[in-house]
Formats: sequence, C-alpha cells, structure tokens
Amino acid sequence: MKAIRLIVICLTALLISACSSNDSAEDHNMGGNEEASKAPSESGDSMLNEDTSVSENVKTDVQEEAFRKDRKVIFNAFLNLRVDNFKKAQSSLEAKAESYGGYIVNSQTNNYDDQLNGNMVFRIPDNHFQDFLHDSEGIAAEVTERQVTGNDVTEEYVDLESRLKSKRTVEARLLDFMKDAAKTEDLLKISEDLNRVQEEIEQLLGRIKYIDNQTAYSTVTINMMQNLVNVPKVDSTQLNTWEKTKKQFATSLNFLLVVFSGSVIFLAGNLPIFLIGGLLGWLFYFIYKRKKDKRASRD
Repeated sequence: MKAIRLIVICLTALLISACSSNDSAEDHNMGGNEEASKAPSESGDSMLNEDTSVSENVKTDVQEEAFRKDRKVIFNAFLNLRVDNFKKAQSSLEAKAESYGGYIVNSQTNNYDDQLNGNMVFRIPDNHFQDFLHDSEGIAAEVTERQVTGNDVTEEYVDLESRLKSKRTVEARLLDFMKDAAKTEDLLKISEDLNRVQEEIEQLLGRIKYIDNQTAYSTVTINMMQNLVNVPKVDSTQLNTWEKTKKQFATSLNFLLVVFSGSVIFLAGNLPIFLIGGLLGWLFYFIYKRKKDKRASRD
C-alpha cells in the first residue's frame, strides 16, 4: 500500500510540473505576440507620421513656390561703371541683352576733353535680371555705384483683377438690359452707363498690361565712363611753311612801302613849309654871319 501511494504522489507531482511549464510557455508566447503586435503598430504609426510631415513640407514648399511665382514685383537697377574700353564694353552689353531676350531702350554717349561718358537703359526679362547684372559688373574695371530696388505691386494687381471682373459682370448685365429695353430713354441711359463701364474696363486693362510688362521685364540703367589721355598729334597739313614765309615777306614789304609812301607824302605835302622855313633859316644865318664878320674887321 505504501508503494502504491508513493507512485500516485510521484505521478501527481509530474502532472503538476508539466501543467505549470505549459502555462509559462503559453504566457511567454502570448507576451511575445503582444510585443510583436505592438512593434509593427508603433513603427507603422511613426512611418505614418513621417509620411504626413514630409507631405506637409512638400505641400508648403509648393505653396510657397506658387506664391513667389504669383508675386508681381517691378525690379529696377542702376550701375555706375568705370571701364577700360568704352566701345568694347558697350558692344558687349548690347550683345548680352539680346542673348537674354532683352532690348535697349535708350543710349547716349558724350565725349569730353579727357573723359568718355555713356548712359544706356536696358529692358531684361525678369528671369535673367541677376545674370545680366553679374555680366555687366564683370566687364567693368570698377563698380563705383550699384542700386537695386523692387516694388511689390501684387496687392494692386489683385485689386485690379477683382475690379475688372466686377466691371465685366456689370457690362454683361447692361448688355442684357439693353436687349430688353423697350423705351428710348431707358436705352440711352443704359448706353451711357455701358460706355462709362467699358471706359473703366479699358483703363483697368491698360494698367494690368503695364504691370505685366514691368514685372516681366526689369529695367537696368547703366552709366559707363572711360578716362582718356589726349596726346597731341603733329598735323603737317597746318604747317604751310612756304605759304607763311611768303605771307610774312609780303607783310614786311607792305610795311616798308607804307613807310616810304608816308614819308613821300609828308615831305611833298609839307614842302611849302619846308621852303619858307629854310629861307628864314638862311636869312637868319646870313644876318648872323654878316654881323660876325663886321665885329671881326673892327677888332
């Protein structure tokens, strides 16, 4: 009996130990499954957040780029350059402007005693504005002045478009009213209002076109100067040695002739005076000599 009880106790103990090991294994497996299920969920959430942030950044960049493209800014630049070769620099700037799709509006050149000055005004497409400025500064020996200004007219442009849209709507309504007008007075009144609205539309369109042109093409004013060193040249055509010698000889001869002619005129013209003067002088001399001879004979 004791042996049977011992066997039963051992079997019971083995069964209990086996059940406990199975429970621990299941608990371990369940814990692992929960962690595994949590890991993908957490990684998925992080990936979703990253994708969301990336998409938001991309969306923001696209919006900012579109915002910048929709901006209406009028750019103007002024450069004061000192160059070594004015003509070469001028030709280079004109060629650069043409290569960028721009054109020259005005060109003036002034040549003073020791300086060559020039002023040029260019209209350059907005996307090549900075490139043209860089090229212009590159041909200069020295950039003495640089000014770049931008006038943002986006708000005005949006307002003009809104007003234009509103005026178009009014114009369409007036045209409809004109079709349905039965009285002449009503037709005249609608016609006056329509003319006024259409005139305002033309003014708005003109301003919009002006802004479009000013923003599509930037204005670049360039003033260039080149210091000159004037070296006098020998002009053999102005020497005329033989001609000048003949002229001087004729001048001297004319002077002598004038003196001789003047002397003849003076003597001939005053001959009576000279004769009377000479006669009186001879008479005084004769009387004086006679008195002197008488004194000498007395002594």
